Amino acid sequence: MASLPTLLAHEERRRDDEAALLHRAQQAAERAHEQARRLHAYRTEYQGRWSGQFRHGATIEILHCWRSFMQRLDQAIAQQARQVEMAEARLAQARAVLLAQEQRCAAVRRLIERRAAELRRGAQQRDRKHSDEIAQRLHWQRQAAAVPQP
Repeated sequence: MASLPTLLAHEERRRDDEAALLHRAQQAAERAHEQARRLHAYRTEYQGRWSGQFRHGATIEILHCWRSFMQRLDQAIAQQARQVEMAEARLAQARAVLLAQEQRCAAVRRLIERRAAELRRGAQQRDRKHSDEIAQRLHWQRQAAAVPQP
């Protein structure tokens, strides 16, 4: 029983470490989402700005540069989307690991509670047995005292 509180403390430290990892994974996922939003917003703004320019006419060379840049921007957006997916996968993994660690902590707590209840039951049974023995002795002593001596 003495080693169970030590085990619980160890498991709780591991749980706290996993909670910190989850927090970092959440922050990383938020940063990845924010970067993706910024890239999409930039693409929309850039496309809108140049659409207005193209209405007034543009050379073929400028159009090729614009298309080339838009392709690179689309590649960056696709790459960031993959980064978001990976960050979300790491976040889901961190959640699962934390949940498993919390379950381990709860299992150790339940074991400690069960063992403590067993110890209390054992102590109660010993106390009851001791009380019964004392009561039996007192009963015998009273009976012996009530019997007249010849």
